[in-house]
Amino acid sequence: MSGWLRYFTLNAQARTGFSPQVAVWAAVAVVAAIVAAVFLLVAAFIWLAQRYDALTAGLVLGGVFVLVALIAFLVCLITRRRNVTRARLELAARDSAGTGFLDPRLLGVGLQIGQAIGWRRIIALAAVGVLAAALAKEWVGRDDGGSADDTPKPDASP
Repeated sequence: MSGWLRYFTLNAQARTGFSPQVAVWAAVAVVAAIVAAVFLLVAAFIWLAQRYDALTAGLVLGGVFVLVALIAFLVCLITRRRNVTRARLELAARDSAGTGFLDPRLLGVGLQIGQAIGWRRIIALAAVGVLAAALAKEWVGRDDGGSADDTPKPDASP
């Protein structure tokens, strides 16, 4: 079962490029951007309050955090691209290896299960499953139309 889980994980990574590393670097970028904004706002306040000394320190600290945010954002983008290409390569290798529903081991297990249970019982179970799915879809899709209590009452004011 872990093969299927890995397959779905790789498909998700190939489409989105998401990984724990991307989440961490995105979090670092967000925190650094917030801190940079705070320092820049403090620097603007100090500039308005006192025209010099503390302003230089605030701008330098704000600039440092903006630089950290930009570096973290770039590393996040590079990591995402690397994840997408790695997942696509691994998916291509997996597809070319012929693993899937036509895997001989999987077909052998299916044949053994079919022989052990019996083909007539499996067909009957499949028919019951299709019927249950159709009934569930019909029940979920049904609209009640509302009851008498749900209708809005007319406004009596002139």
